[in-house]
Amino acid sequence: MGEPARILVVDDELPVCKSVSSALAVEDYTVDIALSAEEALEKQAESPYDIVITDLMMPGLGGMELLRRVVSEKPATKVIMITGYPSIRSAVEATRLGAFDYIPKPFTPDELRSLVARALKSKRYHETQKIAPPPGIYCMPENSWASVEKDGTVRIGVHHLLLRTVDRVISIELPEIGEMRYQGEACAKVIDSRGHIHKLWAPVCGVISKISEQIKDDYSRVISDPYGEGWLMLVAPTDLETDLKNLAEVSSETEA
Repeated sequence: MGEPARILVVDDELPVCKSVSSALAVEDYTVDIALSAEEALEKQAESPYDIVITDLMMPGLGGMELLRRVVSEKPATKVIMITGYPSIRSAVEATRLGAFDYIPKPFTPDELRSLVARALKSKRYHETQKIAPPPGIYCMPENSWASVEKDGTVRIGVHHLLLRTVDRVISIELPEIGEMRYQGEACAKVIDSRGHIHKLWAPVCGVISKISEQIKDDYSRVISDPYGEGWLMLVAPTDLETDLKNLAEVSSETEA
């Protein structure tokens, strides 16, 4: 067996660091803590971590600047942001800047462990079959995608890299037509064969106007054709121009 994954937990509150470390203690990980972004950068420079889990809002050097530094200096390290609801938009922006994902407070130990497991799979993952979002798609990388339709509605689905880093999908929980979702809130849940729940973040704000009937009883479409027949829902957007600025756009020269 290889060496245990190395994880660094960063928060200016020691009880939070201890709580996160305790949640990960049941796994075979090596977990260190840092009480500031500055301390985290010193430890990361000494010996890079596989995953950095950092609070978004901290005094001094904040979580967003820590993210930028880690992505620039050690791009192989996966960064997970811890955020409160008022900072969800900032967390969405963080995924565009290179964060693997974020986890809103309050969260359960199981939710944290599921996210960390997926981050480690993503770190090891190498695609054998080339799949990429088509040009014109807007993404929350490794989580969700959005496509603006001709009638102004927005089609939403699961990013293929999320699907590649979970166990066999056994269920997808979808919202009800007429429900409102704000950017960064959970708009669906993907449940895998280990019982892990992976939240799909809404890439745009809007009211759910349609749910794909095709995938309700046949999740294979989501796996085989995530950007085509595997779409999940349509929304009537309420702040599309602002929302799109927080997403990563796929061009013909780039991939999400």
